[in-house]
Amino acid sequence: MHSSNTDLPITSTRVLVVDDESSVRLALTRYLNLLGFRATAAASGYQALEMLKREPYDAMVLDIRMPGMDGIEVMRQAHQRYPHLCIVLLTGHASLESAIAAVRSHADDYLIKPAGGRDIATAIARALQDRVPQSPPRDTVPERFVRAGPLILDRERHTVFVARSDDADRIAVPLTTSESKLLDHLMQRPDTVFCCRELAQAALGYELGDDEAQAIVRPHISRLRKKIEPDPSLPRLIRTVPGKGYYLAAG
Repeated sequence: MHSSNTDLPITSTRVLVVDDESSVRLALTRYLNLLGFRATAAASGYQALEMLKREPYDAMVLDIRMPGMDGIEVMRQAHQRYPHLCIVLLTGHASLESAIAAVRSHADDYLIKPAGGRDIATAIARALQDRVPQSPPRDTVPERFVRAGPLILDRERHTVFVARSDDADRIAVPLTTSESKLLDHLMQRPDTVFCCRELAQAALGYELGDDEAQAIVRPHISRLRKKIEPDPSLPRLIRTVPGKGYYLAAG
């Protein structure tokens, strides 16, 4: 039943799509069925739990923000009753905090809405493969996220979520692997100044002299600022200490 390639769906896998928006629910169900999944839909958390009682499912794609019973409560009850059910959460920016809490509570993955059908199919396949031959230990899940100031970094997805002062939602910003590692290192010890040599070694894996380290680190810092700073020319988050290095301002 299981494919070895997470870019492809797992044929005949039974998937329950749970979303109160009919257009999203129906389009995703139709797309998953075209890919080879056996997908059905539920319009609410209550309906989803009733359907889980009647038929076995391998995975559930679950919207967090729904009227009545929200996705977090659906996931909690589903995990109690069906511990081997894989759950992929769909979340908007405003409910990112709930998504992080849910991942820490054993959700298999999450995607930011609007998520493409192919991304959701891949997430389902990856979640199911992670359960072979048995559920992996979840002790390290909380370490997937690191938070500092207005930033939350998802280490697995190499995505940083930036809270804007004039916007309640967080903006999801994709990073390269090197950018993610560099930002991760700064975020682990905010307000601590790191020299370029230390950043190059700890974050990027390079043992370099001062000049070479600066040549490697500075372009990464510049790109990060363009991605996360409101005004990269006047950085407020990643700051420079002349002659010493860089630090992440947490306040």
